[in-house]
Amino acid sequence: VIRPEPCGVCGSRIRFGKTAVKCCQCQLLLHTKCREQCPSLCVPRPHHHAWPREGVLADFAPSTPPLVPTLVVQCVTEVETRGLTETGLYRVPGAEQLVREWKRKLLRAGGALPALSSVTDIHVVCGVLKDFLRGLKEPLVTFSLHPAFLRAADIPDDAASDTALRHVVSKLPPANRDTLAFLMLHLFRVSQSPDCKMDVLNLSRVFGPTLVGHSSANPTPLAIMEDTPRQCKVVARLLSLPPSFWRGFVGTEQENLVPI
Repeated sequence: VIRPEPCGVCGSRIRFGKTAVKCCQCQLLLHTKCREQCPSLCVPRPHHHAWPREGVLADFAPSTPPLVPTLVVQCVTEVETRGLTETGLYRVPGAEQLVREWKRKLLRAGGALPALSSVTDIHVVCGVLKDFLRGLKEPLVTFSLHPAFLRAADIPDDAASDTALRHVVSKLPPANRDTLAFLMLHLFRVSQSPDCKMDVLNLSRVFGPTLVGHSSANPTPLAIMEDTPRQCKVVARLLSLPPSFWRGFVGTEQENLVPI
């Protein structure tokens, strides 16, 4: 076990480094000692009708491009429809209980999502999007490419830094790359709204830990302290890349994703 998870039989957490048993059909995870109590029949997880409670981004992405999860598209659409006049968008927290409830609803629904128009507070929708991205098994920039993103953002020369970042972005798994492009175009629009008062610096502080994260699932306290300012720098540099670069990944299909 790399990332501690609860046992599907007894419910207690299986700790880091311990050996566990996992069903290749339904993905049930359990302690080796709980194997005898495991139900003999399992139900394979459906591929298109429900999402896992947690997973990597590709687990939530559609099968055709652009590979942006429906949950992300729906949250962004709702924010752009009625949130671009809200001060402190993404910085002001939504009610925690409502954020958890709506995230659970959307994850249970899978592909056919309930309408977010019934959520009165747009900050709750922002909270659902951030919580979904934070809850992934690895950050959007992935564990393996995390050091490369940090190095590219640290290059003092702006042009050289941009070139390095473009190269690293192109190495991302397709779903991560498309979703990052989709989010960057969205955050660029948020930064351009005078009512939101959320410039690139503010947005990078909010989304640095969410999108960039750390290079492992269990970072040391020292790594957390060292990574935080560099995470913000990565997002600020990504937001400085021209929208035309990001549109190259989501293309004209983006007009089908979010109303202009």
